Amino acid sequence: MEVQLFATFREGRGKTADITWYEGINGYTILKELNLEPDDVKILLINGRHSTPDDVIKSDDIIALFPAVGGG
Repeated sequence: MEVQLFATFREGRGKTADITWYEGINGYTILKELNLEPDDVKILLINGRHSTPDDVIKSDDIIALFPAVGGG
């Protein structure tokens, strides 16, 4: 399954990451695979909809992860 990464999450990972999908996988599993802390993820989208790391992911879902964005 392809996970789209944005902003600082791309550093050392690229624009996308391939994660092996299996029955029952959720957002927490993906974050662990990518070595990301749940508190660092400000937006998790599944098929373009705001989701939580608890949500179970289907094999054809599109995942996108966004960190907090700084600025002034």
